[in-house]
Amino acid sequence: MRIIDHLDHLVLTCVDAQASIRFYTEVLGMELETFGAGRIAFRFGNQKINVHIRGQEFEPKAHLPVPGALDLCFIASVPLEQVIAHLHAQQWPIIEGPVMRTGATQKIRSVYVRDPDLNLIEISELA
Repeated sequence: MRIIDHLDHLVLTCVDAQASIRFYTEVLGMELETFGAGRIAFRFGNQKINVHIRGQEFEPKAHLPVPGALDLCFIASVPLEQVIAHLHAQQWPIIEGPVMRTGATQKIRSVYVRDPDLNLIEISELA
């Protein structure tokens, strides 16, 4: 029996909210959302990334919420060459790629960057 249908959101713990806002909105093009009692999230498609600031996490939280522990892969809405050009325009360094990888449903072509908390961010196109 399949119980899970899709991911709704995940929680990112960061040190500097403004640096994270810049990266996820300006570099990755996600929409900044404010909800609840001043909480923030980054929305893209039908998913979002909720944000916890280290030391100010909301309960319940992960057992050991730490910045820089995530390795996330996003499928781009534009061709990877446009992603690469945008990253260069934003002066955001690509640490690897483009390279071929195996995604959840098929082969993907990816570049890797790090967010301000050093989480590994893979941005991919379906191959």
